[in-house]
Parts: sequence; C-alpha cells; structure tokens
Amino acid sequence: MTQSAITPRPVLVDRRAFLSMAGAAWAVSLSPAAAAVLSRTDAVFASAFRAGDGAYGIATVSEEGEVIDRHVLPDRAHGLAHSAVSGHTVAFARRPGTFAMILDTAVRDEPVVITASEGRHFFGHGCFSADGRLLYATENDFAGNRGMIGFYDGTDGYRRMGEFPTYGIGPHDMTLSPDGRLLVVANGGIETHPDFGRTKLNLDHMEPSLVLIETATGRLVERHVMPPHLRQLSTRHVDIDAGGRIWFACQYEGPRNARPPVAGAFAPGEDIKFLDLPEEAAAALANYVGAIAVHRAEGLVGLASPKGGAVVTVDARTGTFVKLERLADAAGIAPAKRPGFAVSSYDGRFAERTSPIAWDQHIIRTRPT
Repeated sequence: MTQSAITPRPVLVDRRAFLSMAGAAWAVSLSPAAAAVLSRTDAVFASAFRAGDGAYGIATVSEEGEVIDRHVLPDRAHGLAHSAVSGHTVAFARRPGTFAMILDTAVRDEPVVITASEGRHFFGHGCFSADGRLLYATENDFAGNRGMIGFYDGTDGYRRMGEFPTYGIGPHDMTLSPDGRLLVVANGGIETHPDFGRTKLNLDHMEPSLVLIETATGRLVERHVMPPHLRQLSTRHVDIDAGGRIWFACQYEGPRNARPPVAGAFAPGEDIKFLDLPEEAAAALANYVGAIAVHRAEGLVGLASPKGGAVVTVDARTGTFVKLERLADAAGIAPAKRPGFAVSSYDGRFAERTSPIAWDQHIIRTRPT
C-alpha cells in the first residue's frame, strides 16, 4: 500500500457539541403539515439521507414518499435498526465511522449518541434484542483484523456492556432469529483499516462467511463459508422470511465479466443454496446487491442494485423469479403496507415522490412493524 493511499483516522463525534446542535431541532413537535401526512399514511419508514447543502440526517417518510420529520446527523449514516418494543430507531455511521444515534420518536426527547470504543469502528449495521433491551452492532477490531459484535444496554443510556467475535472479518449486516436466540451475521470477508479509509486490503484472499451466533453466550453455532470459486463474493446483507429461512445478498469483487450468483438462502442446519435467476435479471443486478428485504406477509424477497439500476423480486417459498423492475440508483428496500416493496433511490425518489435529498443505501419500516 502506498503512502498516498493513506487517509486520516475518522474523528470521534463530540457528543456534547453534537447535541447542542441537534437537541433543539429534535425537541420541536411535528408541524401541522407533517402531522397531517402521518395521520393519512398506512406505513412509516426511516432512512438516512444527504441534503442539498451536503449535511447528513435521518428522516421519517410516509409510504407515499412524503418526508414527515428529519433530524441532523454528525456525518453520513448507513443502515438502521428499529425496536417495536421500545420504539427506538438507530442510525449507524457508515464504515469506518464511530457514532450511532438513537432516536425515540414516541417521546421526542433528545437523541442518544454513542461512540465506538477505542480500537473499534462501526460497520453501519446492527439490531435489537427481542425484548428491545439490548442493541447489537457489527464492529471492527482493526488492530486484530477480526469482526466483533458490541452490545449496549438500552435501559442505561446505551452503555457498552461488552463484545464477542463474529468469527470472521469485515462483518456488515446482522439480524435476529425469530426466537431471539441467534444473531445472523454476514461477514463480508474484506479486510479494512481506518488508516486506509474505505480501501479494501485483501481482495486476493477474501474470507466471506455467514454465521449464526448464540445471543446469550456469543458461542458460534454455524459458519458457512463461500465455496473456493466464490471467495470474492462478499456476503453483505441478510433478512429472514416467515418460515425462518435466512436470505443473504452479496457483492462480487472479482472479474467484471463473471456472472456469479449474488443471493441465496438457507435454514439453520442446512447448506446454503444460491438463487438461479434468469439471465436478464442476473445481468440487471450487475454483480452487486446493495440491499435485501423480505416481505413476510406476501412471501416475497426483494433485491435492490444501485449499480445495475434494478429491483428483482423472487418468491420466498420457492426461490423462483417473480419480476424485474428498472430503477436508476435503486438504494433502500423494505416491505410496504401496500402490495410489494417500498424502494428509495440516491436521487431522492421514494415511492411516488422525489424530494430534494439523496436517500442513502437502506430504509426500514418502523410502523406498523
């Protein structure tokens, strides 16, 4: 690695300074217009965004694409987590960021901002425990080149309680099993270090895997590695269907002229199986799935690709192809209350509307859950 590739370490967020900026805006109640939007929508979503002036934030948005509320962030966020029990929503900093901001829209109090521990940074994703008391976050032990899961006490200001390994490197997305006993983690297999910004340091010897980890003990339950010919297939995002099957989506770091499978599923105790998509749909994903979502009520799985400008839907029960939709800069995807999926884009589109902001990579549905 040359000296010119080195970038400065990320700066830790000054919580006091940030809250002085964000607290006043957060405490203000919804405007009459925003309250009217909230009253007539069937579902509410949340997503990080970048405003036209370059500032970053998190917004709640209606199923019709109308922005209901927004809150300032200290830097760019990536993924989000929501607890239906506590009503808390978390925005995680984009790798190699070191902040996570927790919002409680029910009481509209000041947000809680936490920072990663010394020697750690966030990977942009996390999830809550089934009872909403714990927050889990994927983190990087960059000195030890290993993935970690930090866990935080939601009943005590999100105090960091401890950590356990992800049994891999470069963990990204994570979700909780329906019974709350297991964490499902996508270890992307890519080595990074904050001294080198977002540079990928080991593309010639990646180690992607999907793991199941016991929440109570941090014990490894299952580990599925990509086959040798797919070692450059970075496992990135996960979701779980109504039958308990785990769906995963990948981003390929190998030759551009290759066409590997980029999504699949497995049940605990079974081998992974990749989707066999029609040629047009596979090509449309451009070897890159940026977000995955399972619509449990409708038995569908949605795959969004910003690089391909496409959204592919498959049947969660059979894995068969359902449809291909073209959407330039397709970013986040989440199950809609209406049939199908809500999809956002980098150029501000969300459902039926375009807003003067750039939606980031992920959206989540917060109401109803």
